Amino acid sequence: MEKNIVINVEHLSKAFKNETALKDLNFSVRSGEIFGFLGPSGSGKTTTIKILTGQLTQTSGKAIVLGKPVEQINESIYEQVGIVTDNSGLYERMTVYSNMKFFANILGVGKERIDFLLKRVGLLEHKDKIANKLSKGMAQRLVLARALLHQPKVLFLDEPTSGLDPSTAVAVLELLTELKESGTAIFLTTHNMDEATKLCDHVALLNDGIIVDHGAPKALCLKYNKNKSYKILLKDESEITLPHSEETGKKISQWIANNEMMTIHSNEPTLEKVFIELTGRELL
Repeated sequence: MEKNIVINVEHLSKAFKNETALKDLNFSVRSGEIFGFLGPSGSGKTTTIKILTGQLTQTSGKAIVLGKPVEQINESIYEQVGIVTDNSGLYERMTVYSNMKFFANILGVGKERIDFLLKRVGLLEHKDKIANKLSKGMAQRLVLARALLHQPKVLFLDEPTSGLDPSTAVAVLELLTELKESGTAIFLTTHNMDEATKLCDHVALLNDGIIVDHGAPKALCLKYNKNKSYKILLKDESEITLPHSEETGKKISQWIANNEMMTIHSNEPTLEKVFIELTGRELL
């Protein structure tokens, strides 16, 4: 299946009264792709989502979502778009199931889809619980399930696993991978670089409203692998780190020939270390 561009952003900027939140952003997202928009709190991630979903107007530049300029976005586009943000509201006096059923009726989605999604996010056994009695993590899972009801062509996720326990986070990430494989484009904001490395096809590193670099996670890690080295575990359980050199190559060949080497790993930096090197700031 040919992958089409479903989000295209050119020279996008956003200024508020006392600050410029976004500065000359350029990127595109294709169908069947998970695009990570990565940076610390306050870097402009949520502002970008609000512009791309028609909740804010950009100061300059252009953005097109599913072939439509964001200035022209209306309610009809939400039949093809899903949004999960920290303030995605629930009907707090309704049950988990009633929340899902209400939106399923609007979107023309059958009961079996509700049950499938509630089971996948671990909420089926809590379907009769009132929404305002849910923990933060459970509410986040319900918002995600609701956003997936209509199998959207584009899914915007703002810190989707924040507040989730590890096992539920894994289940959610598996669900997102399945959604991607079905052709949905997923625009993911997070400051969890390890999660992004595992999940994303491409990432953009955002700092103070500027994209400092972008590309496939592995390619970015290799690009900034300036001091190449290898971590080696030998049969006698000794761990050795050696630089990339001709001498190291000879030692490795000898250990292999003598069946002494158990494991070998390259020591390229993580995406988080790349970000810190590029910006000089920690991800908080």
